[in-house]
Amino acid sequence: MIIIVMGVSGSGKTTIGKLLADSLEWEFSDADNFHSPENVEKMRCGIPLSETDRMPWLQDLQTAIKQWLQENKSVVLACSALKDSYRQFLLLDSDRSANAKGDRIKLVYLKGSYELIQARLQERSNHYMNEKLLGSQFNTLEEPLDTISIDVAQPPQIIVQNIRTALEI
Repeated sequence: MIIIVMGVSGSGKTTIGKLLADSLEWEFSDADNFHSPENVEKMRCGIPLSETDRMPWLQDLQTAIKQWLQENKSVVLACSALKDSYRQFLLLDSDRSANAKGDRIKLVYLKGSYELIQARLQERSNHYMNEKLLGSQFNTLEEPLDTISIDVAQPPQIIVQNIRTALEI
C-alpha cells in the first residue's frame, strides 16, 4: 500500500509522513527529493514552478509509485499534490483496477488555515520552500473531495493516530 500525505508547504507532510511510516514500520519517501536542482533553486528564490517545471517531477514520482506497487512495498510518500490533475497523474497507470477500489493507494490531506501554516513557515529556516510561495500554494490548491482530511492544528502524534484510525491500520 502507498499512502500519499498531501498538502501545502508547511502543513506537516514530512513530519507526519515520517511519524506515520515509523509507526507502521513502512518506508518513507519525500517528493521534495525528486525535484531537479533547477526547481529547488527557483523555489528557494520564491519563484513558483510552472507546469513545465513540474512535469518531470511528476513523471519521476509516478515511476516510483509504479515500482513500489510492483514490488509490493508499503510506503508513505509526502507530496504536495496540490491539483487534482497532479493526483490523477500520479495514480495513472499505477494500478487503476485496484486503486479504483481504493486498496493500494490512499490519499491523506493535511488541511490547515493560511495563518497557521504561514506561522509555521516563518519559524522554518532549513527548507528551500519559503513563506513567499505560500500564497501561490493556496491559490493552486484544489482540495480533494474524496479523501481523508486531517486538521493540522493538532499535535503530530494525534494526527498520526487519526490517520491510522481513518485508514483502519
